[in-house]
Amino acid sequence: MKPKITALAITFNEEENVKRYVESLSFADEILFIDSQSTDNTIALAEGMGVKVIQRKFDDFSNQRNFAISHAKNDWIVFFDLDEIISPELEEEIIESVANPKNHVAFFAKRNFYFMGEHIKYGGWQNDKAIRLFNKNYCKYNGNLVHEIVQCKGKTAVLNNSLNHYSYKNFDNYNDKLNLYSKLQAENLYQKKIKPNFYHFFIRPMYRFLWQYIFRMGILDGKTGFILSYVHSFSVYKRYLQLWMMYRKID
Repeated sequence: MKPKITALAITFNEEENVKRYVESLSFADEILFIDSQSTDNTIALAEGMGVKVIQRKFDDFSNQRNFAISHAKNDWIVFFDLDEIISPELEEEIIESVANPKNHVAFFAKRNFYFMGEHIKYGGWQNDKAIRLFNKNYCKYNGNLVHEIVQCKGKTAVLNNSLNHYSYKNFDNYNDKLNLYSKLQAENLYQKKIKPNFYHFFIRPMYRFLWQYIFRMGILDGKTGFILSYVHSFSVYKRYLQLWMMYRKID
């Protein structure tokens, strides 16, 4: 008998992506959204297409994702973001992998990253991949507040087909995402009692820019590669600024 699949997603104000996303997951036996109290039509659109929606106030990404897993009816999980495009070829490979996992408990999907309408081929994005298919009996998210990863007790493999990742809606939206990531990373550092200093404020952001733009060849993506490297290096600075503010009880 063909194993059943649950498709999970965490959502917040994703109305423009709901229809495409749900239609691309028609192969799943259950689709469940954990929604962080969206203020647009995300919930209404999803429920209108048969998606089960549970609202949960957002605290961090690992908790949100592990909460979603705890509500999945089926063992096999696909956990894509709504800005990731699942091709028919990837869909077919997912179905085949679940039917014949060959002792693997999780599968990575390679991601093609798009920013400001351009496919980013360098800057480290050329090696981007994440676990997007796994058996929940052997896998869970690692507890990181942000940049969470799936921890697995068993073998993993990489799917042959890639997905397209359209993280960029507009500059303000992308910057808001980075601000949220910086805040959560600062909270994580605060819990570890790490105090920011000259190295964190100046060397770390500079290193991030050089690593992404020079060492990982982001320069080959032209002006877009420069902008992407700059905003990510500035988000590193924001991380330690927010950490500094936490120690001084400044909102």
